[in-house]
Amino acid sequence: MQPIRLGLVGYGKIAQDQHVPAIQANPAFQLVAVATQGQPCAGVENFRSLGELLENGPQVDAIAFCTPPQGRFALVQQALAAGKHVLVEKPPCATLGEAMALVEQVREQGVSGLFAWHSRYAPGIEAARDWLASRTLHSVQIDWKEDVRKWHPGQAWIWQPGGLGVFDPGINALSIATHLLALPLFVESAELRVPDNCQSPIAASIKMADARHLDVRAEFDFDHGHDELWSIEIRCAEGVLRLDNGGALLSIDGVRQAVSEEGEYAAVYRHFQQLVNDKASDMDLQPLRLVADSFFVGSRMAVEPFYD
Repeated sequence: MQPIRLGLVGYGKIAQDQHVPAIQANPAFQLVAVATQGQPCAGVENFRSLGELLENGPQVDAIAFCTPPQGRFALVQQALAAGKHVLVEKPPCATLGEAMALVEQVREQGVSGLFAWHSRYAPGIEAARDWLASRTLHSVQIDWKEDVRKWHPGQAWIWQPGGLGVFDPGINALSIATHLLALPLFVESAELRVPDNCQSPIAASIKMADARHLDVRAEFDFDHGHDELWSIEIRCAEGVLRLDNGGALLSIDGVRQAVSEEGEYAAVYRHFQQLVNDKASDMDLQPLRLVADSFFVGSRMAVEPFYD
C-alpha cells in the first residue's frame, strides 16, 4: 500500500517536537511538503503558504494543521475544498461555530477529518476508560497546572482573543475527562482569572456535571511556578482511579497499573491513518464546547498583569 502523502501547515514548536517525529516514525505516512513562514523543515519542500503548497507543491493526500487556532479555520476550509483529508491540532478553531462548520464541510467533501485531542492518546487513558466502564462514579477532580513560560515561551497569541489562555492546556484535561465519562458534561459555573494586560484567563475554576449529577471540578493554572501538575482523580464506589503526568501514569487505589507504551502523537497518527483507510472521521466538539460554555457562564476576576 502506498503511504499517505502528507503536507504540514505551521512548523512551530508543537510541529517540530511532536508531529514531525511521529510522522517520520510511521511508514504509513510520507511527509512531502511544509507550509511555514518561519524556520524551514529540512528534507522536504517548503512553501510560504498553504495556497502556494497546493498550487505549486507535490501532490498531497492529507494535510496536518499546527498553526495557532486564530485564522486556522480558513486554512482548513481551503484544504477541504481541495479534497484533502485533514488532521487539526487542538484546539481545532478559535470558535465553536468554526469547528462545527468544519465538521459539516468534511462530511460534504467525503474526506476524513480528525480533531487531534492528543491527550486522549496518553498511555494510561484506554486502560482507565476500560476500568471505569463498569464502575459507579461519585466525583471527578481535575488539576491541570503548568508554567506558560516553559511550554509556550513568547507566544503572545495565547493571551489575545481566541487564544484561550489557560484553556489551551486545560482543554487537554477536558478532552480526557469527556473521553473517560459515559455522559456529556455541562458547565454549571466558572471563575476566570484574567491578567489586567491580557484578554484570556491565566487561571480558572470550573464546576461541571452530567445528567446524573456527577460532581466534576477542575482547577486550571497557567502560572504554576514549579513542577507540572496534570492529574485527574475519579472516585467510585469500587475505588479511586488516578491519572498523573497528563495520563501517562495510571493508579487504582494507589497501585500503579500497566499502561500502553505508545506515545501520544504516534497514537494520533495511527488513528488518523485508520480513519483515512476507513473513510471515516473523528471530530469531537465536546472539549471545545465546555471551554465555550465556561466563557459564556463564567465570572471574571481581574488579577495582576502577566509578563512573559
